[in-house]
Amino acid sequence: MLLFFPIPAAARTLLIVLIAGLVLVGIMLRPWKTNEATIALAGAGLLLLLGLITPANAFFTLVQDWNTFFFFLGMMGISALAETAGFFDWLAAWAARLSGNSARRLFLNTFLLGSLISMFLSNDATALILTPIIYSLTTRLRLPVLPYLFACTFIADTASFLLPVSNPINIIVLSTFPLDLLTFLRLLFIPGIVVISINIGIFFLLHRRQRHGRFESKRLPGAAESIGRHGYFRYTCIVLLLVAISYVTAAALRVPLSFVALSGAFALLIGAWYCKLSTLRETGKQLSWSIFGFIAGMFIIVQAVESTGLTAQFGQLLLRLSGGTSLGAVLVGTLGAAAGTNLINNVPMAVVLTSSLHSLRSAPLAVQRGFIAATIFGCDLGPNVTTVGSLATVLWLLILRRRNLEVSGLDYFKVGVIVTPLMLLAGAVTIWLLLL
Repeated sequence: MLLFFPIPAAARTLLIVLIAGLVLVGIMLRPWKTNEATIALAGAGLLLLLGLITPANAFFTLVQDWNTFFFFLGMMGISALAETAGFFDWLAAWAARLSGNSARRLFLNTFLLGSLISMFLSNDATALILTPIIYSLTTRLRLPVLPYLFACTFIADTASFLLPVSNPINIIVLSTFPLDLLTFLRLLFIPGIVVISINIGIFFLLHRRQRHGRFESKRLPGAAESIGRHGYFRYTCIVLLLVAISYVTAAALRVPLSFVALSGAFALLIGAWYCKLSTLRETGKQLSWSIFGFIAGMFIIVQAVESTGLTAQFGQLLLRLSGGTSLGAVLVGTLGAAAGTNLINNVPMAVVLTSSLHSLRSAPLAVQRGFIAATIFGCDLGPNVTTVGSLATVLWLLILRRRNLEVSGLDYFKVGVIVTPLMLLAGAVTIWLLLL
């Protein structure tokens, strides 16, 4: 039975903040290896039980974010069915051969391939698609697995603001504060190249011992041997190409990305069923359903925090801290977005900031664009510090656990705290210079 007894405003705010904080700590520490979805849903359930958010508000919050849920459903379906086609093993074989048996070149190719996937298919696609490729590749070649897998998750977010389609966060922000494509590219594409270069350089230094040496590509089957049904494989390649083109088109026309993702997954499922390679039930078993529980729980928690008025106050605070200058807007916006994403995840944080930045309407154009670009930049790249910051990272962790690999929040933080602050600073300064 839900408890709807009157609670003083101050006590209500305190309780919501306390529950949200406990959920975030729980997700980071994962006591007794509890799943992130269980922790997020437990926090949302406690908010409902105490009457801190009504069932109606929770329901409408989830309904309003239908595009996010269906987007992830479509992307996970595309990944599972592409794996059925042998697409990942085929890419693995080519990546090895293009590396010339060099572990160092393979490390670089991992970043380059991840950048291309994030650019055209989103950062979440990189986590879903590239991670299994690299895991399969490194285990067969008997290379150290974790450095390459860390490269997968970091480049997923680092390259996720090269195009509007590269991250759902971009669409969330641009739907409220539209930037034409040329302005978006001018403010964010060059900073993207800068931070990708920094990411690669620092990772080469951090993992200089593991990436030395050579491997025998003979351990891998030939590219043709990786393909089960050649007809379905060719069909899958065509569908993936159409999905990539459709993503860019949908972003330009502001069509929900979930339509493209679900259409691509449906097309691949029909092909797999026709070729008797998979069914709806078999495909469903390959999906990480817990991600939907995590998203739902986090959205409800953020909605409760937003109802306290703290988000509006946060927006006003950001504007005051910027001093009304473009440099201040970029630095404060980047720092605020990056800090927030590592606390409440980048999708909810983008929603919070989009709501908070409505007060910018009267600010100078350079300040407005500085905050908009910084919000996208900080929400896309900032999550690389913790495991809860990005849904792509959460998906990455789920994929690793399926392969009996455990990466703790502390292990991830030790890498992220070295790499991310430098990338944030370099990217923010580049954005400011492009605003001049």
